[in-house]
Amino acid sequence: MKTTEDRSRYGRFTNEVMAGGSVTEGPTEEPTVGGWKGALGALVIVGLLTWLALVNGWMFVFAAGILISVFLHELGHFVTARMTGMKATQFFLGFGPRLWSFQRGETQYGVRALPVGAFVRIIGMNNMDDVPPADEARTYRQKSYPRRMLVISAGSLMHLLIAVVLLFGIFAIRGKLVEGAGAEIGVVESRGPAAAAGIQSGDVVLSIAGTPIDDPVALGTTVRSHEPGDVVDVVLQRDGEQQTVSARLGSNTDQSSSLFGTARLGVSSRAPTEWREMSIGAAAVHSVTDVLPVTWESTKGIVQVLNPVNIVDHLTGQNDDPATRPTTVVGVTQVSGAVGDSEGIFGILFILAALNIFIAVFNMLPLLPLDGGHAAIAVYERTRERNGKRYFADVSKLMPLAMGVIVVLALLFMSGLYLDIARPLR
Repeated sequence: MKTTEDRSRYGRFTNEVMAGGSVTEGPTEEPTVGGWKGALGALVIVGLLTWLALVNGWMFVFAAGILISVFLHELGHFVTARMTGMKATQFFLGFGPRLWSFQRGETQYGVRALPVGAFVRIIGMNNMDDVPPADEARTYRQKSYPRRMLVISAGSLMHLLIAVVLLFGIFAIRGKLVEGAGAEIGVVESRGPAAAAGIQSGDVVLSIAGTPIDDPVALGTTVRSHEPGDVVDVVLQRDGEQQTVSARLGSNTDQSSSLFGTARLGVSSRAPTEWREMSIGAAAVHSVTDVLPVTWESTKGIVQVLNPVNIVDHLTGQNDDPATRPTTVVGVTQVSGAVGDSEGIFGILFILAALNIFIAVFNMLPLLPLDGGHAAIAVYERTRERNGKRYFADVSKLMPLAMGVIVVLALLFMSGLYLDIARPLR
């Protein structure tokens, strides 16, 4: 077994990938960043949150909700690990250099420089994790199959619990947000056909040239069924009253787009929504049952977003469907600002609920270094047990696969971040 001094940088990195966080213990192995560097790191984190609050208060509320969700995810792992007799030596918010920490009992709590997640260090996650012989009985790998599955799935279970609680609060207090007919106008292109016709953000388009508009997809399809230059009557609803305006359709001049040369109105749109009140009993039921369809949609969304063809099409401008577009917390936070402005705190809470369900599903994909990868190993070890004798998988053989997953996730993140900055979601 290698000691800490013998570990190469690669060896330490691979161990941390499999362990789900830092494997160094205490200030002797990993000194706390102090002095001006530590102060600068803390100042940057506080500065980012302050800047976000100044840009848009709802975006700050959403970001705070994400941080709380991340903390509760790790708290799920931590509490279940302690309940099942495992030893958890670290509980940190953030990754990277240690900014601040304190020791309480056998666990070190603290904050690290990069606010992009959190981790709980449970000793002995696999055969690559060196553990003192005296602590071997308290390792993750030595516990029973049910205990390992409980601990490793606790993070995703916590996300689902968060979603249920948020949905119940929304349904019980405000009601359920349901989609209505038509297409609600989001952004109106300045000096475009819609702007010239007097169409405004917030208007709900009900029909175009006599063709009913049931949803945003129908809006685009109906507009493109006409020729550039055609004058069409647009029936819309504004402040509860119907109005009819005439719009001369323009032409799509983006030569890189598959829609080049087709008619366009010059707007972005979304499905209109309205709040429908619910009883406490109905809120309790729907807060649980509504998790299932969102879980299914999240699963389909993951498959679509991970499709390399969709990623390339979005990067080259050939696809503008938000359902298949890779995005990051930056893009979702941008959307939360607009949702908060229109729907208030309940709109923010609904996005947080949907995001928690998505994270719960994504996190349980059977791929390392995700929690689902560790769960898959536990299932595999269980199937290899014979006559009550434990089987321990050699996870070092999975390192090439885990590194491949990390590369794919990194490319997905960079693609999503580029699109969030270059072409912000509306």
